[in-house]
Amino acid sequence: MENSVDTQPLTNRARGSSGETIDVERLIAAFRRRMWLFLGVAGLIAAALMFVMLRQTPMYTATANVMINTRTEKVVDSQAVLSGLTADTGTVDTEVEILKSPQLAASVVEALKLDRDPEYNAALQSPGLIGSILGGKKAAPVAPGSAEAEKQAVIAAVGKQLTVRRVGLTYSITISFQSTSAMKSATIANAFADAYIRSQLTAKFDATRQANSFLNTRLDTLRTQLQEADAAVSNYRVANNLLSSEGTTLTEQEISAYNQQLAQARAQQAEDEARLRTARAQLAAGSNGDDVGEALSSQVVQNLRAQRAVVSGRVAEMSGRYGERHPDMVRAQRELADIDQQIQAEIRRIVSNLEARVRVSQQRTASVESSLGGARGTLAANSAASVHLKELEGNAEAARNVYQSFLDRYKQTGAQEGVEQADARVVSHAVPPTHQSSPNVMLALALSIIVGAGAGLAAVVTAEIMDAGLATSEDVERKIGLASIASIPLMSSVAEANERSIQPIDYVLRKPLSGFAEAFRSLRTSILYAVPGQQGKIVVLTSALPGEGKTTTSICLARVAAQAGSKVLLLDCDLRRRAVTRTLGLTPEKGLAEVLHGAASLESAVLLDQASGAYVLPLAHTASSTEDIFGLAAMDQLLARARASFDLVILDTAPVLALADTRILAGKTDLVVLLARWRKTPARAIGASVRLLQQANAQIAGVALTQVDMNAQSKHGYGDAGYYYDEYKKYYAS
Repeated sequence: MENSVDTQPLTNRARGSSGETIDVERLIAAFRRRMWLFLGVAGLIAAALMFVMLRQTPMYTATANVMINTRTEKVVDSQAVLSGLTADTGTVDTEVEILKSPQLAASVVEALKLDRDPEYNAALQSPGLIGSILGGKKAAPVAPGSAEAEKQAVIAAVGKQLTVRRVGLTYSITISFQSTSAMKSATIANAFADAYIRSQLTAKFDATRQANSFLNTRLDTLRTQLQEADAAVSNYRVANNLLSSEGTTLTEQEISAYNQQLAQARAQQAEDEARLRTARAQLAAGSNGDDVGEALSSQVVQNLRAQRAVVSGRVAEMSGRYGERHPDMVRAQRELADIDQQIQAEIRRIVSNLEARVRVSQQRTASVESSLGGARGTLAANSAASVHLKELEGNAEAARNVYQSFLDRYKQTGAQEGVEQADARVVSHAVPPTHQSSPNVMLALALSIIVGAGAGLAAVVTAEIMDAGLATSEDVERKIGLASIASIPLMSSVAEANERSIQPIDYVLRKPLSGFAEAFRSLRTSILYAVPGQQGKIVVLTSALPGEGKTTTSICLARVAAQAGSKVLLLDCDLRRRAVTRTLGLTPEKGLAEVLHGAASLESAVLLDQASGAYVLPLAHTASSTEDIFGLAAMDQLLARARASFDLVILDTAPVLALADTRILAGKTDLVVLLARWRKTPARAIGASVRLLQQANAQIAGVALTQVDMNAQSKHGYGDAGYYYDEYKKYYAS
């Protein structure tokens, strides 16, 4: 009859149980079971780690604090070349990275000559004790080309000792440096803070200087462009007669002057023509010219009129004295006529002069009009040329504006040079620490304990994972897939101290009410009820490997069953070891082999165990041949007779993996009980045995654990009946 057994480990069988909860008590039990392993590993690791940490060179950490400025002073009211920092989270984090940069570390290394410090320059360090033993020497001189590599190594070593952190969400940054010297740690921390501030100022100095240099170069170019633009305007003005003064061109000024002159000429002409017309009109009206305006103002006419008045008076006097024919009268009248002629001649001259003045005025007016027309023609031509002139003037003005803006910015940046301010300030400088930062004894102790505990737990977990043995009935069911039908205790774990020298096979007889004897009664009960309704039971007791306690279990089970009133037959089927025969101290002349070969009868070969009443069929001699005596028909007949004559037939056999005899017997019997030594027999070995027995069509009743240390089981065997041994052991008589 085939028995399907799942021999896969729990990790495979319970993989799909998603609702399974963690059993804390099981974990505690496993931990208690491995307590000494945990304490040993944890103590060793903790001590080793503590030793290593305390052997480290004492280190000191000094901290400086800088703060990003959120308010800056305005020394000059102009925009800086390099703007200040915007105090936001990203900016502060960026400044933290700048403080960690190799460039800043390089400046500190150079300023403090740290490349000459053996603490940071490995090439200057002595080989130490181990190095001396191994033949170490001082560092060789740096080869050409490796100086830069050495410098970078020093910078990296300094950077490893630097810690830069932002304080929460503030604008404050801490700069911590660790060194073997308290004074050196403070000095280097302050050097980093000062170098950071100095780098900000240097960046602004350089930016301002570069801006000035750029603006100066650009101004030269713009100045040349402006001069060229102005020259183009001037040359175009000259070439196109667009010269100007006081905002107007010369042609416009000339036209304005011509207009004024023309107005004056026309007014003068009108005046002269009016005078001439008046004089002519007076003369045409019969006037002798005395009332002509110019005659009235003429000095000559006035003199002639004065002379005429005198002459006329003399004529009047002589006319009354001498008469018309008097020679003096005649002379006077001729003189008066001569004066009148002179006056008329002068008046004619004046009129002629008026005519000449009119002609002159007319010619002047015509000349001015002609010049004005020419100027206007020139102005029309200039208007067409002024379109391009305005373009040139616009270019010149644009060049002038650009030049002026660059010139103003150049003056501003020149004024800013030397007054730049850093975007951060040192809030507090580092001071030499009074206590070492590492190794921290308390921290080292705590870390050692934590690491040691972790290593101990790892060792416990590893040991549990690597533990291939069976410790509890649950292990049997979980790892093997068979029922756990009994736990046979180690006698020394349940017996009193003065009883531990008694052999187990005798102890069940002397202490029938002990827990040790009760374990075999429990095994007997499991066997009796393994196949309900069947009276005679033929049971094979076997194991996967030697040393599992098969013989002791077989004898004790037989004696306990006999004491309980059952008729029991114990067969020694271990042909090579004859374990039952030797354990009971028997020296038979005939036994199982002789019965199977027909050399002896069963009745003559069976011996009675006087102490318990059980019957034993021993082996008279060790089997040395390869004959399969268990496969003979006589074996089947023997078992049939035994089933009919005895209540319980127990076969003590060889290990399943060692010999094939057990598999032959297993297929002929009712039940097979596999014995496994507590926490010793590998589950894989038992699984292999199960598969072999199944191939032989054996009915496996289950697995019985042997040599169980009940004291240990009561402390560590959670999930097994032995876990509660301290609670129920008082029911056993001593």
